Amino acid sequence: MSWEELRASLRQTAQREKRHDGPLSIIGTMALLSAVAGILVAAIFIPGTALFASTANNVSNDIVNLPLELNDQPSAQTTRLLASNGDLIAYFYEENRQDIPLAKISPLMQEAILSIEDARFYEHGALDLKGTLRALVNNASEGQTQGGSSITQQLVKLTLVSQATTKKQRMAAIKKSTARKIRELKLAIQYEETHTKKEILERYLNLAYFGDSAYGISAASYHYFSVSPAKLNVRQAATLAGLVKNPVQFDPRIYPEKALARRNTVLAVMARLGKISEADAKRYQAAPLGLKVTKFPNGCVSTVAEFSCDYVRRYLLRTSALGATVADRQRALERGGLTIKSNIDVRMQKAVNKAVSETVAPKDGAIGAMALLEPGTGKVKGLAQSKPMGNNKKKGQSFINFTVPKAYGDSGGFPAGSTFKMFTDAAALKQGIDVGQTFKSPGKITMRPGSYFACNGGGTQVWEPENSTGNGTFNMYTGTRLSVNTYFAQLEKKAGLCNVVRAAESMGIKVPDRDQVGPFTLGVTNVSPLDMAAAYAVPASGGMYCKPLPIDSIVDANGKTIRKFRPNCERVMSKDDAAQINDILRGVQEPGGFGYDLGGTGLSIPSAAKTGTAQDNQSVWYAGYTPKLAAMAMIAGVKKNGSPKSLAGVTINGRFLDFHTVGGSSLAGPMWAKAMHVIEDFLPSVQFDTPPKTKPTAPKKEKKRPANNDTGTTTDGAGTGTNGPGNGTDGPGNGTDG
Repeated sequence: MSWEELRASLRQTAQREKRHDGPLSIIGTMALLSAVAGILVAAIFIPGTALFASTANNVSNDIVNLPLELNDQPSAQTTRLLASNGDLIAYFYEENRQDIPLAKISPLMQEAILSIEDARFYEHGALDLKGTLRALVNNASEGQTQGGSSITQQLVKLTLVSQATTKKQRMAAIKKSTARKIRELKLAIQYEETHTKKEILERYLNLAYFGDSAYGISAASYHYFSVSPAKLNVRQAATLAGLVKNPVQFDPRIYPEKALARRNTVLAVMARLGKISEADAKRYQAAPLGLKVTKFPNGCVSTVAEFSCDYVRRYLLRTSALGATVADRQRALERGGLTIKSNIDVRMQKAVNKAVSETVAPKDGAIGAMALLEPGTGKVKGLAQSKPMGNNKKKGQSFINFTVPKAYGDSGGFPAGSTFKMFTDAAALKQGIDVGQTFKSPGKITMRPGSYFACNGGGTQVWEPENSTGNGTFNMYTGTRLSVNTYFAQLEKKAGLCNVVRAAESMGIKVPDRDQVGPFTLGVTNVSPLDMAAAYAVPASGGMYCKPLPIDSIVDANGKTIRKFRPNCERVMSKDDAAQINDILRGVQEPGGFGYDLGGTGLSIPSAAKTGTAQDNQSVWYAGYTPKLAAMAMIAGVKKNGSPKSLAGVTINGRFLDFHTVGGSSLAGPMWAKAMHVIEDFLPSVQFDTPPKTKPTAPKKEKKRPANNDTGTTTDGAGTGTNGPGNGTDGPGNGTDG
């Protein structure tokens, strides 16, 4: 009898059973089932090639190509991202699953799943012949696969689906056909020869899908009831056991009535099998489902550290720690069951979240951002921005991470204004220029072409910087604290433009050739808050530049450390020069300084800072730090596509900004202060090193203007500081808003 003839006979038998159930029908059915049993047993034990040669008309190539042996390949596991103190930040997964040993699964759960799926599991082999024949009859008569598969057979199917690498293979693994069923039986028999019943049940419970993105019993028990699998009670166990038959139809969150009825069916079966008493079954059946749902969001959206989390994710995808290719790393991240411990400090993260959100609203035509980095190690402690993560532009959401360099967030950055003057101070000190160096600094100065412009081989135009903070005669202390543009034009010339550029580059700033011109000291180069936090951590640490480091360690699913991340630091500034810069910049944080007077930035622990306002008021900055934390605050005007625009004319949190109200000290400073007045409680009070030279006598100032706009104003000529699009466009790639 061929398979087609067998299927036809089964259909005819099923139809007769519907019309007549007398002795003749019973005898006929028994005879046919005996024939089926004989063919089935023969099919199981004949070689696979012979089986599929005899059923070639009914078997697709995809089924033939399925494996004839079942391998215990690891199933997809959920990766966890932790904060520095071990608090959970986020999950990454392809399938939300955490495998656990059978000993950690409640015996009640084991009894519930066996009662409803395979009550004689410990009594029969891989094949429950009676159930399988019933399934074949139903399959032939109605075209539907119904009960009858043993736990081992179900495990085979789940494994084949889990290990399918193509859509065709997956469809072949679930295709309703007699040939697929026979293959599953052959694989089940082979599997039981090499595995114990307990091993099979353990793998089945870890592999089964329980609906609502919960794969395996651990994810399911935590998701639906917020308890560990070991603590599941009878009602909870019966609910979960009832889901595996049809996780969608019986989803308790969407169809609670159906889920309740299914749970009660499981309880009734358990009572009939003597697993629980009839009285207990009735009592449990009268109780509600009792769901206590815990969500397992996939990825960084809506976490306490959205953009810190995303930075960690993209950092991992660009390093070799998880594999040789991006695809390998993605697979390890989403299937490897890793534990990634980050350097994010949740306390600090919450502080910057609050400060940023209270200063700039999501739908404002601006972005508020902060970055925190530990001097001497480069550990990234927190990143925050005013636009939440998401693709709803009407709510001001964005997937662009404005806090980090373009490679990690798709933003081209923003010009940092006068915060770049620190690089000029560093270069000058390295060249042996004394902090008492004075220059007569008028309101406007003309810098003519010459060797001063030779760093990038060009520079033939006049540069005429202007002051907005005062004019007179200044030294390095007063010129820096008052951010006098014409003083720094002359200091940059004396130190050597190339030396100033190299100083910035040694502190992690990437400087394109077009910016290696006179106005460089006024901050015409696009940078991110994280770039600048790492740069200002150099003097804070005593002269060490450390590459930003968001991750502490990676541990695999078995608890083995894959990689321990170490700081990558090098000395780029002498301790004396670092101490001198700190002594200069601490004045901004003291009475009379820009930050202290206008931004309320003074702390109860030693701190220093530099303000910055970029060309055309595109962005304002506050680079504040202590010996233990560098904190960069930035507010920048942004167009809808993420590229820069002027802050003048923008309203943030109901406050309209004009040219006179846009300033680093008056706008970014208060945002910095909101965060740091909280964070300082988590930091030790450490003094800066004593500078090698005492503070020089302040030269007499001729005139001082209101100190609320320390802009790096430039005019005509090469390197005017005018900034083009910041490449923050929401385009294709990981930063796409869509």
